[in-house]
Amino acid sequence: MVEVKIEVVIPEKERSKEEMSPNGKASPLVYKVNGTARHYHLEEHPIASNPYHNPKDVVEASVCHVKDLENGQMREVDLGCGKALLIKEGGEFYAMGHKCPHYGAPLVKGVLSKGRVRCPWHGACFNIGTGDIEDFPGLDSLPRFQVKIEKEKVYIRASKQALQTQRRTKMMAKCISLSNYNLSSTNVLIIGAGAAGLVCAETLRQEGFSDRIVMCTMDRHLPYDRPKLSKSMDSHPEQIALRPKEFFRTYDIEVLTEMQAAAVDIKNKTAVFKDGFKMEYNKLLIATGNTPKALSCKGKEVENVFNIRTPEDANRVVKLATSKNVVIVGASFLGMEVAAYLTERAHSVSVVELEEVPFKKFFGERVGRAVMKMFESHRVKFYMQTEVSELREQEGKLKEVVLKSGKVLRADVCVVGIGAVPATGFLKQSGINIDSKGFIVVNKMMQTNIPGVFAAGDAVTFPLALRNNKKVNVPHWQMAHMHGRIAALNMLAHGTEISTVPYLWTAMFGKSIRYAGHGEGFDDVVIQGDLDELKFVAFYTKRGPRRWLWCGRTAPCTESWRSDEVVAVASMNYDPIVSKVAEVLAAGRAIRKRDVETGDMSWLTGKGS
Repeated sequence: MVEVKIEVVIPEKERSKEEMSPNGKASPLVYKVNGTARHYHLEEHPIASNPYHNPKDVVEASVCHVKDLENGQMREVDLGCGKALLIKEGGEFYAMGHKCPHYGAPLVKGVLSKGRVRCPWHGACFNIGTGDIEDFPGLDSLPRFQVKIEKEKVYIRASKQALQTQRRTKMMAKCISLSNYNLSSTNVLIIGAGAAGLVCAETLRQEGFSDRIVMCTMDRHLPYDRPKLSKSMDSHPEQIALRPKEFFRTYDIEVLTEMQAAAVDIKNKTAVFKDGFKMEYNKLLIATGNTPKALSCKGKEVENVFNIRTPEDANRVVKLATSKNVVIVGASFLGMEVAAYLTERAHSVSVVELEEVPFKKFFGERVGRAVMKMFESHRVKFYMQTEVSELREQEGKLKEVVLKSGKVLRADVCVVGIGAVPATGFLKQSGINIDSKGFIVVNKMMQTNIPGVFAAGDAVTFPLALRNNKKVNVPHWQMAHMHGRIAALNMLAHGTEISTVPYLWTAMFGKSIRYAGHGEGFDDVVIQGDLDELKFVAFYTKRGPRRWLWCGRTAPCTESWRSDEVVAVASMNYDPIVSKVAEVLAAGRAIRKRDVETGDMSWLTGKGS
């Protein structure tokens, strides 16, 4: 018998950093108080000592024989007080946390490929040797456990605390110059505190950056999980916070709330805010996201018409919609998720949409109809190929929604989900390159045309490697994370280019559609599975550039052909197919239309044509 031992190991450098207090004192945060930016120190927050120094916290268990796992296999193993993920690749054993730190997906059901594991739910990737997060969403890495083999058995030695938390925050630097800074000057200024802004700040600290970082946001809250605003509408800000207040204090990431940028002076490297406050910077990240489009019809100012932008918006809609009539304008991701969430709470839910089926441009007509049928089975009524012409009120509050088709819908609450525009109006006179749609143009390193100015998230267009470096806008949560990381690395002159595969998901009635790639302008959809049973995978294909065939060295071309390739994939109840396809695309391998049409999945392992 051969045993494998796994033991949690933290490098000495990381131990010392985790045990340090930040500058020997609490770090400052900047908050908005009575309309004025105030700077103050929070109370002391001691950092816990390293748990691995306590022998009582360590557990050791035999988990399997060395021959129980083949190369390329994973197994979830139980240590008595928690579980670990055991992996065998290249003849070596690895072990780390078994749950994705993002939403807790079981990684054993994910995809193992070339030294990393990809989450089956939302596509986050973790290095099997270090546990470090390499692609997003999510912020934390996984605890890594050392594996030892004795007498052909595998043992795991691990911290009980690591087994219980199933997450690890990467080591970060602290700011070393807080006592000398000028309130109106910072080394790095981040405008926007969504996923891109937060990941940028965290990455800078992870890479050892020890100067001042200031984030500013229009929001009242510290960064939060924005996708949950439409998927879990009654969540309070504290429940969906991406990091607690203590985290920002510990790592000296300062936050200005309720601060709206009004202009950027690139010559003097200064950002000007709506209240007149000015802040100088050395490096700037613009990650302002987008602004929801509003209705332009008659009566648009009546009460109880909402864009879902903040936790307060979402909470208010849930409260007002209970046992009432709700109209959703726009069968967008936000609109459909809100409709799904409110069906069990509202008296009625109606969706108004210009297209003939929901998600037609994104998922295609067949998938859109399957989704529409699922909603109709939950009593959601659709009014398609029409628009709102008027909102009628009674005593100032919404009473009816009038459609251009002539239909009048009873409505106590209206949620508008008809798209968004980039929140970049304040940059028009800045000299920063903005395209005709208002998006900030960046290169593969998230740099704008202005040295030292970077941009990330929903407000940018960038070259997507997957689509031959075509400039695209990808307003996905996962992509915003990666943008923030790439921007931070290049602020530090790493020269890192973005090459990630877009990955998104939507959740409705307890079911999820997962999606990877970039299917904009797809030519065809190849469906496998059963749409009626909502168990399917859809491959989106696009015809490639024309290629000429020649008869000889001097002969003219006799014919031409175009290869149709898969540019995106979507699935429901078909895990982990989307994560598998994402790994193939991330490796730079092409998936041909004919491969998926035949149902032969050998291309997933690189053995296809």
